[in-house]
Amino acid sequence: MLLKGSCHCGAVHFSVQSYQPYPFMHCYCSICRKTAGGGGYAINLAGDNKTLEVEGSENITVYRARFQNPEHDQPRQSEGERRFCRHCGSFLWVYDPNYPELMHPFTSAIDTDLPKPPERTHIMLDFAANWVEIPETSNDYHHRRYPHESLADWHERLGLTNEAQD
Repeated sequence: MLLKGSCHCGAVHFSVQSYQPYPFMHCYCSICRKTAGGGGYAINLAGDNKTLEVEGSENITVYRARFQNPEHDQPRQSEGERRFCRHCGSFLWVYDPNYPELMHPFTSAIDTDLPKPPERTHIMLDFAANWVEIPETSNDYHHRRYPHESLADWHERLGLTNEAQD
């Protein structure tokens, strides 16, 4: 599925092919909450990085988050590069050089109508703000940290991969 996205002020437009376009995972970590806002969580998709086309790339800035896991003594800098519009601050996508074939657009930046997921996964609940109400529906999954199932595996399990390619 071809995804088209943009920032709020219109300085950046992008498109990317996605084989996993269902927005299934809500992340409640402090990085997503503080950089993306939006209900205390962020949702990202997977895009084929070699198909990424960007208009207005000169208007993009990169942020590499610093984070402190309770299991480590020292804070670390994320290898993931969060892309934002330098004018309006819109959250656009994350690129991680460890997975160069992928980029992860944030659903908040996608202008294309996305399919509604049949279930949702809520992750990083150990880091959710106390004011955030986390839905407790019967077909949702909840994880204190990361789930064992990837975005691609989730689409495959639910038979959504072939549907997304049509």
